[in-house]
Amino acid sequence: MTGEGGDAHPLPRLAARLFNLRLEEAPAVLAGLALFFLLFTGYFMLRPVRETMGVAGGVDNLQWLFTGTFLATLAVLPLFGWLASRVARRRILPAAYGFFVVNLLLFAALFAGSTDNVWVARTFYIWLSVFNLVVVSLAWSVLADVFSIAQGKRLFGMMAGGASLGGLVGPGLGTLLVAPAGHAGLVLLAALLLAGSAFAGLWLYRWRDRHPLNEEAEPARAERGRALGGNPFDGALEVLRTPFLMGIALFVVLLASVSTFLYFEQAGLVAETFPDPTRQTQVFGLIDTVVQFLAILTQLFLTGRIAQRLGIGVLLTAVPLLIAAGFVWLALSPVFSVFVVIMVARRAGEYALVRPGREMLYTSVPPEQKYKAKNFIDTVVYRGGDALSGWLKRGLDLLGELPGLAMLIGAGIALAWAGTGFLLGRAERRREGLEERAG
Repeated sequence: MTGEGGDAHPLPRLAARLFNLRLEEAPAVLAGLALFFLLFTGYFMLRPVRETMGVAGGVDNLQWLFTGTFLATLAVLPLFGWLASRVARRRILPAAYGFFVVNLLLFAALFAGSTDNVWVARTFYIWLSVFNLVVVSLAWSVLADVFSIAQGKRLFGMMAGGASLGGLVGPGLGTLLVAPAGHAGLVLLAALLLAGSAFAGLWLYRWRDRHPLNEEAEPARAERGRALGGNPFDGALEVLRTPFLMGIALFVVLLASVSTFLYFEQAGLVAETFPDPTRQTQVFGLIDTVVQFLAILTQLFLTGRIAQRLGIGVLLTAVPLLIAAGFVWLALSPVFSVFVVIMVARRAGEYALVRPGREMLYTSVPPEQKYKAKNFIDTVVYRGGDALSGWLKRGLDLLGELPGLAMLIGAGIALAWAGTGFLLGRAERRREGLEERAG
């Protein structure tokens, strides 16, 4: 009984209508929410510490940390490719998350021994930057593998709300626990939360086995129980020979470039406005809180409806156009208050609209592309865009006599980002139409 007929269960029916889901999907949506909530709670407990480490290392040296992160990402690519080729699809996420749990335990031991080692701090900054991209990309891969295109449009934004809720809870937990537990204690708790997230990912596959799409049964279950095969570099090759994936890669590079321009501006303005490191961490935490609060409201009530009625293209273009205008505003008025408005709009919009829209694109691609190609785009391509734009931004900052030039170039990049999102939205509509006719 799905609750589609009769009035025996008015409250579940009301909730399903309010959140734009079907009753039989509710357990899976809760599991998706838990997957992201546990993951992001752990990450956001540690993020303010990472941001303060970045500022402490010197604003002029941030491009080196970005370059180090890109090189570390390149090193991780063949390891993940090997895992995805050898392990059954339903086991990829728990295997990768288990590896990162061990990493967190090692960092906890290092932090318990000493918190003042600058190289441990730099290593943790780079590691957390790589870890974040890999685990979040993999979580979305599972959702793209489990849900259909139509379900993704309705449900991805809502499940992404778990990430925003984790972004609200994580900084608060970190603030409360860092004094009694120390950095080592925070890292241990993050490891426990990551293990819980892995369990939620496994449960999603079990739910799909019990609720097959289009009454498909054993064949699909068997496919999800087999390894993808191939070699560790298939992801990169898939991107290079698939125009649709190349478009997503370009979109990610432009997104990363816009984010990096604003990140560098954040570091400079925060260091100039708030010289005290404690105050800097408080400011970073406050920005995170506001962003997540706005994002979660949008994700729960608007994202799915926008995608369903207006299309994925709207999710991919609205925020870039807004940020292009914001860059122009910042060029005319380069003060901290203006920056905060733009940064909050960019991050809340990315979490609530851009990221779910981008992940919806993967529901129409084959499993190999959902895992291998997607991971390559989300890690190597993203961090490559970070590194290149970091050096570009640093070079523009050296032209002190042209302080607004970087912001105007940022506006141009944001417009190109919006154009790419528009074209991807059109391509997705064509792919969805072909799939509907084939089905």
